[in-house]
Amino acid sequence: MSTSPENVYCFISGKNWKLSLSELTSYFDARSCSFEVSEFSRSFFTIKTQTPLDWSIIDELGGTLKIVEVAAFVPTEHIAAAFIKEDKAAKRQLKFDFPLDVVADGMPRADSGKSVFGVSVYWADPDFRHAARLAQRYVGSAMKDELKEQDKKARFMGFPQGRDNPQLTAVEVIKQNLIENRAEVVVCFGKTQTALGVTAAVHNPFEFQKRDVEKPVQRKMFAIPPRLSKILINLTHCTPGRTFLDPFCGVGTILQEALLSRAKVVGLDINRWCVDAAKRNLDWIAREYEIPDAAFTVVQGDVREMVPKIHGGIDCIATEPDLGPALRELPTAEYAQEIISHLNPLFEDFLSEAHQVLREGGRLAVVTPYIKVRVGKPVRMEIQRMAENVGFTTVKPFSATAFVESAADFPLRDMMAFIEVDERHMVGREITVFQKPA
Repeated sequence: MSTSPENVYCFISGKNWKLSLSELTSYFDARSCSFEVSEFSRSFFTIKTQTPLDWSIIDELGGTLKIVEVAAFVPTEHIAAAFIKEDKAAKRQLKFDFPLDVVADGMPRADSGKSVFGVSVYWADPDFRHAARLAQRYVGSAMKDELKEQDKKARFMGFPQGRDNPQLTAVEVIKQNLIENRAEVVVCFGKTQTALGVTAAVHNPFEFQKRDVEKPVQRKMFAIPPRLSKILINLTHCTPGRTFLDPFCGVGTILQEALLSRAKVVGLDINRWCVDAAKRNLDWIAREYEIPDAAFTVVQGDVREMVPKIHGGIDCIATEPDLGPALRELPTAEYAQEIISHLNPLFEDFLSEAHQVLREGGRLAVVTPYIKVRVGKPVRMEIQRMAENVGFTTVKPFSATAFVESAADFPLRDMMAFIEVDERHMVGREITVFQKPA
């Protein structure tokens, strides 16, 4: 039989699942929200919270695609029997295990014509990939029967031909109003338990795109995506009212996301054009998103002489400094090391200044270059050594995370940094979080 969980959710992850999980746990930690991670994988995390979630948190996260409200759990061995071993009796039993009547109750009756509903399936074990498509069709058919019994006319939403995985995109969920109608049924195959639920919130790619391409001033060559900016901010434990600094602010992409988090925003850049551009973009964000009490300051200055400009009092810092020249082809390891050696003095001076302006207990999330080379391992900067030399401690992102015992036997606890790299790019990002000891 299925179990009925309370305040249990599946968070569907973005492409960099470790970074997404770290952002999520950092977000909860910063707000003293009691939580427990019972399942994690490349595609989803199952998390129980002490109090119900406000669905608006999806807008405050950069690495979460969907939040699913879990209605029930079924042993994954039952799923394996039904869709891998193709046991007909096990498949029939699922109709009793899955509370599809409860899910159907939550879907409103269409005013005219037919409602639209969809089914998406995610899995922790790649062996379940083939079973996922079979399960998607099965749940869709069973759901349609249940809706018919409730005298609700509904159409089961399919997928475009050639789609690899049986999963609706955020755009499809938004355009079909599946959130408002509680009409995306989601199945998450876990290692031991399979969750069935309904998507309660979805990442809105249109808003991220708007902030990326519609802001008044752009600088595409050196742009950091708004999604990644939001993740960096959450890694610093930035919450409303805290004072946030980006000392390499450029045109203000990270600052924009911090302002949306209702932080008091401070930007610094050596380039006067960037300072003016960041101010224009922040003015635009404040108007566009109706932030009447928006508090921001952007000043011109060199990070190597930051202390006189900032005057301390900073709670959190997130930044992407200079990552070196734009490379059109893979460099040799020797040239990549030259790039790092050229950047080292700038980063050393920046870390020293950042340590002075940051309050005790404050966090710093910094991006450093991760340079692919023609032969051998990528070349990286020794940022941890530099930061620890000036008094920072390196934050292990998962060391304090509340994993249940069954989910705790994994190598994440000793992680020190995250790699964010596109296959097309020669230079990726390495993200490390530091803390100034209290």
